[in-house]
Formats: sequence, structure tokens, C-alpha cells
Amino acid sequence: MEKVKSYLNTIDKVIKEGRFKDNWESLKQHDTPQWYKDAKFGVFIHWGVYSVPAYSNEWYARTMYLVGSDEFNHHVKTYGKHKDFGYKDFIPMFRAEKFDATEWAQLFSEAGARYVMLVAEHHDGFQMYDSDLSEHCSAKMGPKKDILAELKSAVENKDMSFAASSHRIEHYWFMSGGRLFDSDIKDPQYGDIYWPSVVIPDREHGSTENITVDPIYMDEWLARTCEIVDKYRPRILFFDWWIQVEAMKPYLQKFAAYYYNRAEEWGEQVAINYKHDAFMYQTAVRNIERGQLSDISPDFWQCDTSVADNSWSYTPDNKYKSTYDVICNLIDIVSKNGTMLLNIGPKADGTIPDEDKKILLDTGKWLKINGEGIYNTIYWKKYGEGPTKTPEGHFTDTNRADYTDEDFRFTYLNNHLYVFALKWPVDGVVRIKSLGSGDNSVHRGLIKDVSILGYDDKVDSIRSDGYLTVIAPKHKSEFPVCIKVHLG
Repeated sequence: MEKVKSYLNTIDKVIKEGRFKDNWESLKQHDTPQWYKDAKFGVFIHWGVYSVPAYSNEWYARTMYLVGSDEFNHHVKTYGKHKDFGYKDFIPMFRAEKFDATEWAQLFSEAGARYVMLVAEHHDGFQMYDSDLSEHCSAKMGPKKDILAELKSAVENKDMSFAASSHRIEHYWFMSGGRLFDSDIKDPQYGDIYWPSVVIPDREHGSTENITVDPIYMDEWLARTCEIVDKYRPRILFFDWWIQVEAMKPYLQKFAAYYYNRAEEWGEQVAINYKHDAFMYQTAVRNIERGQLSDISPDFWQCDTSVADNSWSYTPDNKYKSTYDVICNLIDIVSKNGTMLLNIGPKADGTIPDEDKKILLDTGKWLKINGEGIYNTIYWKKYGEGPTKTPEGHFTDTNRADYTDEDFRFTYLNNHLYVFALKWPVDGVVRIKSLGSGDNSVHRGLIKDVSILGYDDKVDSIRSDGYLTVIAPKHKSEFPVCIKVHLG
């Protein structure tokens, strides 16, 4: 704990000497980086020890210790009793022997990503970097590689921004099921990976008030998180849920002040992602997990979702989204002043599954043609039109009805309106109500020209009271089509 105390002293010194102080009023002075607002699309990576059992999802470290669960029974059947083979015993099996950061970065670049985020530490407490505060990290165990450092170097060599996430706070209770029966969790010699595993009622996992968290753990959380900042200088630091508990607020303020002050020292523009109400309004960037908004937000926001609907990490049973749905989600998010962070789950050996690769590469091919209407754009007077509404909130991105050929989304840049036809009609004729010339039009000014990105033939258009009709009968596409409208 001496290392933690020393780090806490450094944190206090940086805050004392820096512009940002550990209170919400001061933190509101931090601006969201323009590079982040312009990026629109990033890749998230859930990869760690949980990729070895590759069963159910990335919560295996918790559910394998919940007596009677499917994961508990699977573990006993496959690996034996928990006291003889616990989660820690997967660490030597996590070798990442085929991990190639350069190959990963090339793939993400081809996918059209502008930033890449690795989970630096998941709920299981295993750090994917070289930590001075713990022995259970990828540089000292398992792969014996500083995964975070290798990926940062490769990503930045491809002119993408590097980011990291910390899910450390949930570790406080994550493996607590092992306290309730004869398991290796109870063995004090494994405290570095299992501590503290506090048993708290399930109802409190979603609570925010009156939750007691050991200050010793909170101090260690703060030191670990600031260590990521100092060693790897991520341009975004992402937090998962449960940091919104009331006891965390002073620590979040300290972290943000430290991170923002450090970034000013580096001459860098950085951001923090949070869920629910963990941070005060306008002090960080809100993130919605596996969900979207029903309308434009005046404040920039992010959706993190995954290529698979059932898991963030690799399992052989992952249920994948279609590339079409991924692209539609991206367009909808950007039209509402957001950015999409799309997750993949590599295998334990460091290879990326073919299904994940295909979604990334197909998205990249689409962005090469249509990225002009995505990157650097801003939202317009309205996000779009059409009968299909987007459900709002966390965990809603699989609840949307199918888009129709009357559904459009809008983005804007430099006198050009980009109209995304989310489902291209068979006859190649679309009618956009918002661009008609009548009283119900959103834009009643001039329209100088209409074209379709990636389509070389002439595009005919007819403007009437009710619609702007765009006619391109030869154009065929299984993915959304971007109509570029030059406004006058």
C-alpha cells in the first residue's frame, strides 16, 4: 500500500498546481475535444483472461462462482471443483501467442475507425498492461506482454487515437460468490487478484445511494486508474457502470481533475466517458450502452455496442449483428450528435474471429464511399424522418423495428446536407418530405445540386410541395445510400 499512498500524494500535488480542481464547478470548464466530435466511429476491444473459458460472456469470472448457475455447473464439469481450479488458473492459459498489434491496427484502420479503445482492466481485476501496483497483469503473467503499450504504438502509427477503459470499480464485489462456498477465493495467498470480493445484495448493484465502499479500495482504484493515464496517455478514459454510486463521487472528481491537468501538461485534448449520472452534466461525455437516443442531443454523446448481441467477449456461440444493422446504427447515432464505439472480442490466442473481421471490413468499405457524410459532420435541423422510431436508453439497440424505404437520416457539413436512405428502394426512387418546397419543408431555400456518393450516373431530382424526389433507377445497394444535397 506504500506505492498507493505515494501515488495519492502525487495526485494531490498535480491537482493543487493545475487549473482543474476536484469539484464539479471547476471540471465544467473542460471542453470536449473537437477531434473526438469529428471522429464518429471507434473500435472497442474486450479481451482478457475471460477469453480462455470463452463461455457465456465476459462475466464468467463472476458467474462461475454463483452456485447453481449454468456457468458454475459448466466450470465444475469442465475444470473441476473451484477450490482446485479457480479463475486465477486461467491466467497461465491466456498466452496471446498470436497477438499482433500491427495487424490489429491495420484492420481497424481499414474498418474506418478513428479511435481504438482497449479494456485496460475488466471486472476480473486482471490488468492488460504493465502495472507497478499489482502482480496480476499481462506484463508479468499470462502473455507477459504489455498489451496496452503495444496496441497504443500500433494504433497511433496508423493515425488513429488511442483510448482505454477501466472497469475496476465492479471488482469490489464481482467475485464475491466464491466467499459463500469452498473455493479458492477464500485463500489469502490469492488476495492480489481476488481482493476484496465483498458480498453485497444484488439489489445494491444497481443502487446509487447509501452504498459503503472501503476507502482503502477506493484509494487503490484511484491510483490504478491514474497509473493508466500516466503510463499510456489515452485520449479517452472510459468508465463502466457502478461508478455512479454516491461514495465514488469525490474519487471521480479527483480522477477527472488529475487527468485533465495531466492532459494540459502534455498539450493534449482528452475526454472521459461515463454512464448513468456518474459525472455531473458537462464535465464528461455521456455514454449509452447498447442503446441510442430518440432525438438530437445538443451535447455530444457516445453509444458503445458490440458486433455480438449476447456477449462483449469472444465465445463460440456469439450471436452477431448484421453489417447492415451496424451501419444503420452508426448513421442514426451520428445524425443525433453522437459517435459509435463498436466492440469486438478477440480469442485468447490474440486472433480476431472471422465474423468480427467481416463486420469491420464491410463497414470500412461502406465508409470509404460514404464517410464524407459521417466524419466531421454536425447534426442538422432535425435528425431525419420516417415511420421507424428509435427506442431510447441503455440496452435498446435490438428493439428497433426494421427500417423502410421512407426512413432517412440527415447530417450536415459545409452547405451540404447528407441524406441517408436507410433502405434503398428497388425502383431507385426516394421521396424526402423535409426537402419539399411547401410549408411543411424544413429547408425552403435553394437546392443547387443532388448526387449520390459512389454513383457515377446522373441523378435526377424533382422538387414539389410535398417532396424532393430523387431518381436513380440503376443504383442498387444492400446498405444505406448517401444522397448529397448542395443547399443554396
